[in-house]
Amino acid sequence: MILSRRGLLAASLAMPAAAQAQATRWQFATPYPDGNFHTRNIRAFIQAVEAASDGRLGITLHGNGSLLPLPQIKRGVQTGQVQLGEILISAYGNEDPLLEVDSIPQLVTSYPEARKLADLTRPMLEARLARQGLSLLYTVPWPPSGFYTNTPVETLEALRGTRMRTFNVMTNRFATLIGATPTLVQAAEIPQAFATGVVNAMVTSAATGVDSAAWDYAKFFTPIGFTWTKNAVFVNRRALEALPADLQAKVREAAAAAETRGWAMSAQAQQSAQATLAARGMTVATASPALMQGMARIGAAMAAEWVGRAGADGQRVLDGLKAAG
Repeated sequence: MILSRRGLLAASLAMPAAAQAQATRWQFATPYPDGNFHTRNIRAFIQAVEAASDGRLGITLHGNGSLLPLPQIKRGVQTGQVQLGEILISAYGNEDPLLEVDSIPQLVTSYPEARKLADLTRPMLEARLARQGLSLLYTVPWPPSGFYTNTPVETLEALRGTRMRTFNVMTNRFATLIGATPTLVQAAEIPQAFATGVVNAMVTSAATGVDSAAWDYAKFFTPIGFTWTKNAVFVNRRALEALPADLQAKVREAAAAAETRGWAMSAQAQQSAQATLAARGMTVATASPALMQGMARIGAAMAAEWVGRAGADGQRVLDGLKAAG
């Protein structure tokens, strides 16, 4: 069959357009392993985006820090090394005190309160990321944290002298205030840090304990509702704006669904992860009144320090939480 000149011209114009429509592929870096609920939520987000894009956008996920470790992910998205990234927001607190807010111990003590905090700080977080060429897609909290130790923790004094694994500015400060030695260790490196004696205690979520097989290096998990730290998923703004408007909207729609789903998954993970720790032989202890009194005292001191650094925005956040009841 011989095509007319008009047909050949139409075909030559259509083929590059079709190829371009299917050529967009984004890279997504996360520091967490495949089994973690955050990563499972991301995979559902990716599936939703790819299905809605009709083949115009594909996303490759690189988990467990395999492409970029946590400290490098935000910069990697800013520079276009990857188009999408997930970070623990508070891990970047050295850039801006506001990013530390959900790491203040006992500032919020329930998922509804954590939701209020997220809503209060979201416009501020969006503005800060926008100035760095990033667009926030969604945030999801970790389940509340507890202590991992090899001896019971009845009071904060029991942690004095320990080598405590920390993961951000605020956990560093907490360790210092209770007389422990803070040591920054990324999530993927926790088992090795305990095995080599670099650390012998930590405060983190039950979900991270399951991810790192905490039963191999700790005997006790003491839930204290330490914090509801959040992860943020964001995209390189230029990469997002390069997509057709309808596809940008579909990415945003999938992100909104991922946020709703992720909060529910976090609440589910709180119970299931603690049950897994217990099933693996760890003692899931009940925090004593003396321990919680000590936590309240430290939390109040850290909140006062934080608002001094965070300034007017920080005061607005604390005032907003108080007003919300």
